[in-house]
Amino acid sequence: MQTSTSPSAFAPQSRRGFLQQTGRIAAAGALAAAAVPACHAAENNTIKLALVGCGGRGTGAVADAFAATGGPVKLVAMADLFDQRVQGSLGNLKRAYADKVDVPPERCFVGFDAFKKAIDCLGAGDVVILTTSSAFRPQHFEYAVAKGVNVFMEKSFAADAPGTRRLLKAAEASEKKNLKVGVGFMWRHCKARQEAIQRIHDGAIGDVHTLRIYRVHGPVHCPRRPADVSELAFQIQHPVCFNWLTGGFFIDWHCHNVDVACWVKNAWPVSAQGMGGRCYAEAGNLFDHYTVEYTFADGAKLFAFSRHMSGCWQTYADYAHGSKGSAVVMTDLGAARPRLYKSQNMIDSEITWRFQGAEPNPYHREWQVLLDAVRGNRPHNEARRGGEANLATLMGRVAVHTGAMITWEQMLKSDFEYAKNLDRMTFDTPAPIQPAADGAYAAPQPGLTKEC
Repeated sequence: MQTSTSPSAFAPQSRRGFLQQTGRIAAAGALAAAAVPACHAAENNTIKLALVGCGGRGTGAVADAFAATGGPVKLVAMADLFDQRVQGSLGNLKRAYADKVDVPPERCFVGFDAFKKAIDCLGAGDVVILTTSSAFRPQHFEYAVAKGVNVFMEKSFAADAPGTRRLLKAAEASEKKNLKVGVGFMWRHCKARQEAIQRIHDGAIGDVHTLRIYRVHGPVHCPRRPADVSELAFQIQHPVCFNWLTGGFFIDWHCHNVDVACWVKNAWPVSAQGMGGRCYAEAGNLFDHYTVEYTFADGAKLFAFSRHMSGCWQTYADYAHGSKGSAVVMTDLGAARPRLYKSQNMIDSEITWRFQGAEPNPYHREWQVLLDAVRGNRPHNEARRGGEANLATLMGRVAVHTGAMITWEQMLKSDFEYAKNLDRMTFDTPAPIQPAADGAYAAPQPGLTKEC
């Protein structure tokens, strides 16, 4: 894989469900120079984990880490902005994995500086799990790298271009330190997708000229703020509804599909334009539907469709079209089941190949790869790719919100920040986005909104 931040070609059961499944569970490339310190498991072979961000996504990531084989893994510290989230996550994990959880009260940390205290509980060869809203990801990742700690961080990775640049700078530092870094793009570790995309790269459908990715399903509405909750705390508790926290759902959720499409194409896009809107005020301060047209350097197109409304046609799938055929890269969220066709007509009689084997759990697989790299001190660092995929997805959101044609270089150099001075944020800080008198949040206005 090419690791420059140019748009040129590069080489080649969800975590949230864990909280609902706890009862059932309980029942049942980097630098490696000799001068770089080895960041592998300690002599007793136990890899210690610290969790920063104790929602369903983080709790599920811990469960996925516990599923890995090869040696003992133990959770030793937890951090979040809210104590009830720490205690809720800790309780669920203890019930399911009592022998793998060693988090006494003195290693439960709460507040905006809690991430530092949790990371400070680790040493070389350990792993911090970063699963807070992506607005905070760059500073958390930066601190972990400075401390020489291996990292697993969930997508998305930043809410704007300055945050993405900060993350990419830390990614470069992590490579120089030979740190092992996994990111939440578990589909990169999906055997079915790997085989299908390798066949596409080998020419099975010819030159790829069009890609289509869809995430259209029901809404995640933003409720009204309770009177006893501050505006800032409320927004942090409903992050996907506010662009400053996660970049909005187009980035936080659709970045998976954008990353896979660019993997298929073997390139990052050079520009994006799009359109969208908000039909329901409950969408927070973003749109509830987005359509983006990405263009690659060779003129090929990627069309991204993202809509979150009730009562509409729904699908969650990825497709590729080439000069000699086409492909289903993902059938639905439950299983990829990829297929290749000898024409653009995706019917059974036109199939030239379909994946036949078992599809190992990619959430488990990404952790197995990361922990094997830690134990064996083998190169494994996905941070740069994660940052670049974040930038590509960010291009799409900015293009839709502003109504402008946005280039990769524009996005990379943009100084627009949704929230300044995040490193100094406290619960007394005013929320970066304020509601109108009726409690609703203003949506972007293409042609007027500035995000680049």
